[in-house]
Amino acid sequence: MTIFWDIHNPTTRNRQGNDVGTQYRSGIYYHTESQRLAAMRSKDLEQTKYEIPIVTEILPSKKWYPAESYHQQYLQKGGQCAAKGDTSAIRCYG
Repeated sequence: MTIFWDIHNPTTRNRQGNDVGTQYRSGIYYHTESQRLAAMRSKDLEQTKYEIPIVTEILPSKKWYPAESYHQQYLQKGGQCAAKGDTSAIRCYG
């Protein structure tokens, strides 16, 4: 989960960069108790890097809906790398 914590600011509620709104909240959604525990341990470890509280939500996974087609392959559509493990900064476009 290191990359998860490194690519966003987990101390801002409902905001990532210039994007603001509840759809920009950060969260970890789990299916099993072991996933919940791993998420909590990860958050606790990350919290040691901040003086203010991490507000990333950790909740049970609910019904999932795919995004609209124009949101799919966001990085590729913007000419960015989407390879698994790539840590390049995400650039906004549109």
